[in-house]
This record gives sequence, structure tokens and C-alpha cells, in this order.
Amino acid sequence: MTALVLGALLAAPLPSAPADALAYRVTSTGTVRPALLAASEAAWEQAARIAWGPAPWVTRFAAQWNAEGLFLRFDADDDAPWHTMTKRDDHLWEEEVVEIFLDPARSGRDYAELEISPANVVCDVRMISPSPDKKMDLAWNFEGLVTGVRTNADGSGRTTGWTATAFIPWPAFRSLPSTAAVSLPPKDGDAWRFNVFRIKRPRGPKEPGRDAVEAAWSKPPGDSFHLPAAFRDFVFGGPGPKR
Repeated sequence: MTALVLGALLAAPLPSAPADALAYRVTSTGTVRPALLAASEAAWEQAARIAWGPAPWVTRFAAQWNAEGLFLRFDADDDAPWHTMTKRDDHLWEEEVVEIFLDPARSGRDYAELEISPANVVCDVRMISPSPDKKMDLAWNFEGLVTGVRTNADGSGRTTGWTATAFIPWPAFRSLPSTAAVSLPPKDGDAWRFNVFRIKRPRGPKEPGRDAVEAAWSKPPGDSFHLPAAFRDFVFGGPGPKR
């Protein structure tokens, strides 16, 4: 990619959620866990999809739930995904990742962050105080978390992106201090708060911080992802319509 084209992409404004996009509807599913984690298209056909970010790095997100737990899916457009880490780590600051923030209690103070890299390196962190000091608990984790990543290609074998999936059992959320009064599993109509993000580092591992694209579906009002003012409703409901 030429510097001119890259500069134009980075200068383009990143789309955020429109003002009336106040909620994401999490559909219930009867599909078994292996098919959901494998990102079978049939398993995800009833899930609502949201998308954001500049071409050629558009990201799409979907979520579903059942009595076992919450299922998440990210599809990241990317002709050159890269990574340096190859095992679970508490620090993904210089990796490419997709991520979600989840606030079951709608507290805006104590919420979970889950990051997944193209190599299926995972970081799950409990944010304690998003402002002003951004305290976090690096020892915290989602007990029972299962994730998976696959690289996607077109008919000619050219890499087109990567897909990340995750399963979080409902009991895992009990380790968040704020969830004592939260219904788990959720009931139809229950609403959490959330946001989803993507970090693309177009200069690669030699210069991971240069020209990094930090794209949020619902764009925070400041210079940090960790601003609950940008969180949207995450509403649990029944099956979605087949497309």
C-alpha cells in the first residue's frame, strides 16, 4: 500500500453509531457451541450484524446467547493481518486486536474488556475506574472462556481477513463485583451496556504504534476507548429473523 493511499485512509473520518442506534439486539440461539465457535454461517444467520471502520479494514460484529452463555463473533477485513505474540498474555498493547467492553450492571465503573488478536492471543481485563486514571485488574479473567480465530481467503487463496469467536459462560460474569444483582442467565428484555472496537496497525510489527487505526462502533467522545459515555444498550431477546 502506498503512503499516499494509506494517508488518505487514515485521514478519512471513522464512522460511529448513528444517534438513533441506541441498542444492539442479542438474539437467542438453539445452535450448539461448536458450530457457533467455528463461525458456521448457518449458525449465525439469525444474528444481528453491525459494522464500522474505514475500508479496507471494516469490522463486523455479532452476538448470540443461550442458557450456557454468551457467544461473540468479529469478522475483520484485512489483507495483511499480523501478530507477534503466540500465547495468552495480559498485554496486547502493540498487537492488532478486536475487542468488546461489557457492563452487565450498567455501572459505568466496573466492566469487562476482552481482546483477541489474529493469532488467538487473548487478554481479558476488568476495568475498575475508566476515568481519570484508567485503573484495571490484570489478574482478572473470564473463567471458562473459549475463543477461536481463523484466517479468511478468497477463491484465489488471497487473504481477505480473519474471524474471531468467543464463548463466555454466564458464571464467569459473577467475578465482576458489580454483578451481584444481575440476572444470570439474562431474561428476555434484560439490557447490559457495551461497545466494540478494532485496532489495526498498518505499519506492521516494526512500527506498531505508527498510524494505528483505533476504530470504535460507537465512537467515544474523547481520546480513550474507556469512556462509558459511548456504551450502548446490549438487549437480550428471542431468535432473530433469518436472512
